[in-house]
Amino acid sequence: MPSACAVAAAAAAAVMAARCVRLARQSLPAYLSLRPSPRLLCTAMKQKNSGQNLEEDVSQNEQKTDTPSPEKILLDEKVKLEEQLKETVEKYKRALADTENLRQRSQKLVEEAKLYGIQGFCKDLLEVADILEKATQSVPKEEVRDDNPHLKNLYEGLLMTEVQIQKVFTKHGLLRLNPVGARFDPYEHEALFHTPVEGKEPGTVALVSKVGYKLHGRTLRPALVGVVKAA
Repeated sequence: MPSACAVAAAAAAAVMAARCVRLARQSLPAYLSLRPSPRLLCTAMKQKNSGQNLEEDVSQNEQKTDTPSPEKILLDEKVKLEEQLKETVEKYKRALADTENLRQRSQKLVEEAKLYGIQGFCKDLLEVADILEKATQSVPKEEVRDDNPHLKNLYEGLLMTEVQIQKVFTKHGLLRLNPVGARFDPYEHEALFHTPVEGKEPGTVALVSKVGYKLHGRTLRPALVGVVKAA
């Protein structure tokens, strides 16, 4: 026969088992209420898949936005080429204008060299013309007679030489300046003195001591003059 202790232990174990069963029965409804239903699990999976699809669409859209279209690339390239063409045309126009200006300056220098290249030679000839003029002026007119043929022929020869040299000067653009009675021009005249002269306007040339010359409009030698001043 079993002992009293064994019977007591078995009774205690039965009591503990009964308590565990009762606690388990009490906790089961709460556990079942916490478990998700299959419908909820399906909805959650759909939402998750939708979120992933949405992220993929957004990523694809961003990639499409970042990558320019071929039309936009061609348009940008067209704009760049048009700007380059415009810049090249402007450079060409400037270079053409500079070349034309250089050509005109060179042509002007060549023409001036042709016109004024004889300037030094003309200055030397002016001294010869001055000597001829003084020689003809120094001959007494009353001595030029038929009974003095030597002096007469010499005088006429000097006059002919003077006339001929003036023709040569005119042919090459060298003009004589004898501004008696003209207004004083500092670009063409050089004043030696100022003096009051009755009946003449102040500021005009009263006397020419030495004639001047202009070569193609440029003063080669100013005339040496006396200018009238107010009394």
